[in-house]
Amino acid sequence: MKNTLIDSHCHLDRLDLTAYEGKLQGALEHARQLHVNKMLCVSIDLEAYPSMRDLVRDYDEVSISVGVHPNETEGHEPTVEELVELARDDKVVAIGETGLDYFRSEGDLEWQRDRFRTHIRAAKIAKKPLIIHSREAREDTIRVLQEENAHEVGGVMHCFSEDWDMAERALALNFYISFSGIVTFKTAETLRDVARRVPLDRILIDPDIIPPGTDKRHIGTGYRSNTTVWTPIPRILLRYLFVAKPMNRPTCITWRRKLPSFAICPWTRWRPSPARTICACLSPRPLDTTQGVAI
Repeated sequence: MKNTLIDSHCHLDRLDLTAYEGKLQGALEHARQLHVNKMLCVSIDLEAYPSMRDLVRDYDEVSISVGVHPNETEGHEPTVEELVELARDDKVVAIGETGLDYFRSEGDLEWQRDRFRTHIRAAKIAKKPLIIHSREAREDTIRVLQEENAHEVGGVMHCFSEDWDMAERALALNFYISFSGIVTFKTAETLRDVARRVPLDRILIDPDIIPPGTDKRHIGTGYRSNTTVWTPIPRILLRYLFVAKPMNRPTCITWRRKLPSFAICPWTRWRPSPARTICACLSPRPLDTTQGVAI
C-alpha cells in the first residue's frame, strides 16, 4: 500500500530553501520522500499572493488559498469582489487564512471583524471552504460565523487551541478541527480532551506550528517549522491524537473510508484512490508499515 500525507496548511513561499540550493523543487522532493504528496499553500496577504502563486504555478501537487491574515495591518484591504475574482483561479481551493486574533492585535478591532465577514461572503459566492485562524476570540469567531451563515461552505479551524464548547459549535457549523503540535504540550490537557471528543472523521493535523523540541528562533511552516529540514511531525501528532482517543473505538481506521475527501485535508479536489489510503492505529502499538503509516 502506498502511503500519502496531505499538508492542509503550509507557507511554501516563506521556507528557507538554502539546503535545496534555493529551489522549491528540492523541498518538494524531500517532502515526497516523507510521503507528503499534496499541499495547500496558504495566503496571508495580497501583496505576496502573486509571487506565491507564481512560485507554485507548475507544481500540480500544490494548491493555494487566497486571503488576508487577521493580524495583517499594513497591506491592501480586500473587497468581496476582489477575493471572488482571485478565487476563480483553478489553483485556488480555499479562502483564507482569515478570522480573528485578539492576542496579537489591540484596540478597537472592528476592522478585523469586518475583514472576517468579507472573507466569509467571498467564500460563499466562490463556493470554496474557509481557513479560520482564531486566537483568544472564541465567542466573536463563532458569532460571526453564525451570523454570516458560514456553514454553507464550512472549512477548517486551523491550529485549534480552544475548548470543547467552541469545537462543538464549530463542528455544528460544518468545520473540521485541526490540531497542531500544541496538543502535545504538558499543559494542554484541555486541548487533549477536545481531541478525545472530536469525531475521527472531522480531525485534521496541522504542522503550521512550532512543535516541541524545535528551535524557537524559527517560525512559520513545514514539518519542522520553516527550517530547511522537513521531519515527519504529522506522524508525531497522529500518535498523540489517536492514542488519546477512547479505546472503545475500532483499532484501526482507514482514512479513505472515514473521511469524505482524504487524509488530513478537507479540500475536496484531491481524492486519493484506495491504493493511496492512509491507515492510522488507535492503539499504542505502531501500525505495521506494510499496511499504512507507522505512527
